[in-house]
Amino acid sequence: MGVKFKACVAIVFVILLFGSMWLYGNLEHHWDTCPIAYRIKNKPLPLTIVNSTDKGVAPLRVCPGQKFQIADLLAHLQAAPVSTNDVLLKPYLASWDELIKFLEALGPMVGLISQEIESKTTIIRDLAQKAEKEAEKKMKDRKRMTQQGDTVIVSPHNKSSNSEMAHSLSFGYTSVRSMIKWELENGLVDFHQQTNSGCRTLLRLHRALLWLENFLQELGKDATEGERLRSPSDLCKETYQRTLAHHHTWFVRKAAEMAFLAMPKRPYFYRLVCVGTQAEATVVLNRVVTAMREVYERNEVALQEHGMLDLP
Repeated sequence: MGVKFKACVAIVFVILLFGSMWLYGNLEHHWDTCPIAYRIKNKPLPLTIVNSTDKGVAPLRVCPGQKFQIADLLAHLQAAPVSTNDVLLKPYLASWDELIKFLEALGPMVGLISQEIESKTTIIRDLAQKAEKEAEKKMKDRKRMTQQGDTVIVSPHNKSSNSEMAHSLSFGYTSVRSMIKWELENGLVDFHQQTNSGCRTLLRLHRALLWLENFLQELGKDATEGERLRSPSDLCKETYQRTLAHHHTWFVRKAAEMAFLAMPKRPYFYRLVCVGTQAEATVVLNRVVTAMREVYERNEVALQEHGMLDLP
C-alpha cells in the first residue's frame, strides 16, 4: 500500500510540475469525472440541417446551472472573422474565455492549464490597453503643442484628421493583422528569443486552438456501423500527439498522456454541451468546429505571411 501511495504521489507531482509549463512546452491535467454542479439533465436538442454559413439554423441551447455555454462559445467564434482575411481580437479572446471555462469544467486539475491559457489572453489584453493609453497620451501632447503654437487652425477637416490619427494609434490591437503590423513597426517582435509580444503569445494560443479543434471534431464523430464510440481519453491523447505534442518536451508529453487517463466519459460531455445523444453532439460540435477552423486558418495565414509560426 505504501509503495502504491508513493507512486501516486509521484505521478501527481509530475503532472503538477509540467502543468505550469503548458503552453510553453508543457502540459498538465487530471480531469475529474463529473462535478456535481454540472450534473444536469438536458432536454433533447432538435436536430437541424447545418450548412457552412449557419444561416437558418436554430441557436444552441443555453444550459442552466453551469458556467460554460457552448452557445456563447459559438457566438464569439462567429463574431471574430472580419473582412476577408482577418480576425478581431476582442471576440477571439472572448472565445478563449469560454474555452477556459470548458477546460475548468473537466475537473480541478485541469485548472492549471486554463490558468496558463488565461495568462496568455491577459498578456494580449494588457498590451492593447497599454497601446491605447500611449495613443491617448500622444494625442493629448499633439493637441497641447497645437494650442501653444502661433497659429491654431481648427476646422472639420483637421478634426477628422485627428480622429483618424487617434484611430490608427489606439487600435493597433483591434485585430490579428493590426496587432502584427503594430508590433513589427514598434520593434516588439523578437524572432530570436522569447518575449511577451502579442504575436508570440497569439502563436501559443493558436497552437492550443488547433488541439481543441481537433479534439472536438473527433468527439463529434459518430461511430460507424458495427463500431463503438471511442473514449474521450483516447481521442484527447491522439489529437494532442498530432498537434501540441510537437511543441513540447518528452517529459511534458508523458505527463500529458498520464493526465488524459482521467478524462471524463462521454455522458459528461453531453451534459456539458447541453445535448442528450451522440447524434445531437455531432450537430452541435460540427458547428463549433467549423467556426473554430475558420478562425484558426485565418490566423495561420496571417502568422505564416510574417514568418511567425516558429517564434521562440
